[in-house]
Amino acid sequence: MTNNAITSPLCGLAIVATTICAGCGDPGHEQIYRAQAAIDVQIPVGPVAGPRKSGIEAGNAYASDAVTLAEGRRLFVQFNCYGCHGGRAGGGMGPSLRDEDWIYGSRAENIYSSISQGRANGMPAWGQRVTDRQIWQMVAYIKSLGTPDEPARPRE
Repeated sequence: MTNNAITSPLCGLAIVATTICAGCGDPGHEQIYRAQAAIDVQIPVGPVAGPRKSGIEAGNAYASDAVTLAEGRRLFVQFNCYGCHGGRAGGGMGPSLRDEDWIYGSRAENIYSSISQGRANGMPAWGQRVTDRQIWQMVAYIKSLGTPDEPARPRE
């Protein structure tokens, strides 16, 4: 009885497999198979570029807060941004963040995207390593450069 209980599902499976295979020679079945294969969902391999979440829509709520500007400066130094952009962001290996000319745009959203997603030719993506709030704090600091609100201004 145990044998029959085990072989009964196997027999059923064999009958289903035989029935399916019997129709394999039918050209109509081949077209259905090809159509099904064409609509299968494609799954990307490896990590998907870009930030972990879309914090750019939040906007820069920290733009005029002096404490946030100081925190943005601290993060700029902590994450070694000055290693490429210079201690006061005047440029070095990376471009100056103090001037008017920006390759990817100088609006807060553009700066956020550059920090979060990175840019070709050297700017790493920080979106997986820092919070949206920290990115916006750095954006606020960068936007303050060259203004009277800038914390720790360079000496003239």
